[in-house]
Amino acid sequence: MSQNKSYSDNNNYFFLYLILGSIGLLTPFAIDMYLPAMPTIAKDLMVNNGAVQGTLTAYTAGFAIGQLLHGPLSDSYGRRPVLMIGIIFFAITSVICAITTSIEALLYMRFAQGFAGAAAAVIVQAIVRDMFNKEDFARAMSFITLVITISPLLAPLIGGNLAVWLGWRSIFAALALVSVIVLIAVILKIPETLSTENKQPLRFRTTIKNYYRLFTNPVSFGLIFCGAFSFAGMFAFITAGSFVYIDIYGVKPEHFGYLFALNVIGMVLMTSFNGKAVRKMGSHWMLRFGLGCQTLAGVALLVSWLFDFGLWAVVVSVILFVGTISIIGSNSMGLLLSSYPQMAGTASSLAGTLRFGTGAIVSAIIAFLPSGYVWPMVISMFLCSMLSVSAYWLLSRNA
Repeated sequence: MSQNKSYSDNNNYFFLYLILGSIGLLTPFAIDMYLPAMPTIAKDLMVNNGAVQGTLTAYTAGFAIGQLLHGPLSDSYGRRPVLMIGIIFFAITSVICAITTSIEALLYMRFAQGFAGAAAAVIVQAIVRDMFNKEDFARAMSFITLVITISPLLAPLIGGNLAVWLGWRSIFAALALVSVIVLIAVILKIPETLSTENKQPLRFRTTIKNYYRLFTNPVSFGLIFCGAFSFAGMFAFITAGSFVYIDIYGVKPEHFGYLFALNVIGMVLMTSFNGKAVRKMGSHWMLRFGLGCQTLAGVALLVSWLFDFGLWAVVVSVILFVGTISIIGSNSMGLLLSSYPQMAGTASSLAGTLRFGTGAIVSAIIAFLPSGYVWPMVISMFLCSMLSVSAYWLLSRNA
């Protein structure tokens, strides 16, 4: 395929965008679909809540590590082979998750599933960059992002109802089915987009040196961890939220998805506001606005728990916290990439790995804390908001 071709006059561009968006939704579905079923999984496998929460940590860790490897591999061997192998292994691990009878096997398979799923998340952006010229790139990415943003809205609703009617194992069977459909679509509709002359030899030593340079620069370090701690706060909710809402506040599993959907709606609204305001106000101003809102949400969560204000005080605070993720993430990433235009891919990979890696660490800490209480989630989110705003103001405010 010729590079940077315009698809604006192609009658099938809508379906092309839909396929690319479907590639990107595999990980949101893998993370969010089984959240309503986590208490049920714990009972069925006869383990404590922390053990099941650990499966989310395992997926996140695998996803973080995978991002470091799949990008360089696709630059060297092409997009299609790496993408298709990733989707195939994602489907296989989903089937094994559906039939496993032990928490240990589920942990290992979730790590492998996350590692495989990272291929889809990383390579879809490279495919879009290969396929579209700069005029159509923004149009394509906006639609793909919309599909990916909607998926966390639908995933808990689908997963909650599947768990109620068919059991929690059906959630992983559904993931396997979705990945097979996506694989067929890729085989039929997505050609190899990386031209032979643009393939790069694998040079891990150079890549590692670039990672070290980014990590040791105070400004880039601050921007990366500003976004990483913010993201980790959301993962604290994802890890413990279903147990807090269902086991402590008595929300029905099939209704959990509706409360989760409020967070996605908040994120969509904040994303829309960011898109309209950032040109006028600038990335620094929007980043400070997002950090201010998230800090307020962290404090509100802490106060709601200390004074026992009940379910809806927690729900509203979580909506504000999660809603600001896109503002903080997009603006911190924009400032980071603008500082390293010649190694934007490397910077993006490192930021993505540290973002999910930090989320995995926070998720693991929550899994080891006592279950059956609200405070592990609340305090983790509060501390993440404090660390995020501190990383910006101490290291990156003069970027």
